[in-house]
Amino acid sequence: MKKLVILVLLATVFVSGYAQEEEVVQKQNEVYLNAFNLITFKWLDVSYERVLNEESSVGISTLVSLDKESYGYDSYRKFSITPYYRHFFSKDYAKGFFMEAFTMINSGDYETYNYYYNEATDQYIDETNTNSYTDIAFGIGVGGKFVSKRGFIGEIHAGVGRNLFNDNAPNVVGRGSISFGFRF
Repeated sequence: MKKLVILVLLATVFVSGYAQEEEVVQKQNEVYLNAFNLITFKWLDVSYERVLNEESSVGISTLVSLDKESYGYDSYRKFSITPYYRHFFSKDYAKGFFMEAFTMINSGDYETYNYYYNEATDQYIDETNTNSYTDIAFGIGVGGKFVSKRGFIGEIHAGVGRNLFNDNAPNVVGRGSISFGFRF
């Protein structure tokens, strides 16, 4: 009888210890809004991200300009779709410091300025040309993702890419955010 009691106690300790070591199921889907782009440039920039494992994720961002009358830096990009891959460098599950590789399909209107001297007319000429473009950029970025226990996300990141195929497109495109969202 003593041996049976000891065997049952040992089995209980073993089973309870094993149950505590089971992996907790993590939430893998994220949606968020880039508040920085919305406030600064009037760009609606929303993202969906899927966590693959504790140190990597893939996602897609869609950017649409809400301001049809803008001038300057914020006027060149009217639309973009950006698929990306992120690798996280922290002990926590898919949060903390990350590096990113992305591809951006972007389109808009890009202005070029020419200022030159015309000897025939003996005048300085100032020309502005506006060209519509669509191009594909490849780039990299870095950032940090902060996730609360209940799934609220705060993220800050910056990246840069190069357009490759269209001479009427800007050479370099930027990507950056201060975003808020939810992991579910």
